[in-house]
Amino acid sequence: MIKKPNEIFLGEAIREMIEFYNLNGHLTEAGVISAWEKVVGTMIAKHTSNLYIKHKKLYVVINSSVIKSELSYVRTKLVKMLNKEAGEEVIDEVVLM
Repeated sequence: MIKKPNEIFLGEAIREMIEFYNLNGHLTEAGVISAWEKVVGTMIAKHTSNLYIKHKKLYVVINSSVIKSELSYVRTKLVKMLNKEAGEEVIDEVVLM
């Protein structure tokens, strides 16, 4: 496809916009949050009501004390698995609430 001098491909435009507005970090954080269900499974994800990242910590609100207790034993593994899904180190801790 031939481009005219003032034309740009959509993918290029989106990459430039993401870079210009410095959104890369937010997109990778969103990737970690969306990977939560894939990493922990549907049953555990149904018992989580709120996920957010602040200062490289993933905060997870869990409504089951049993699941919260079980996940507390595998927090470091969760960090590794979520960062692997994101493709880079996005979080360094999981805080269960």
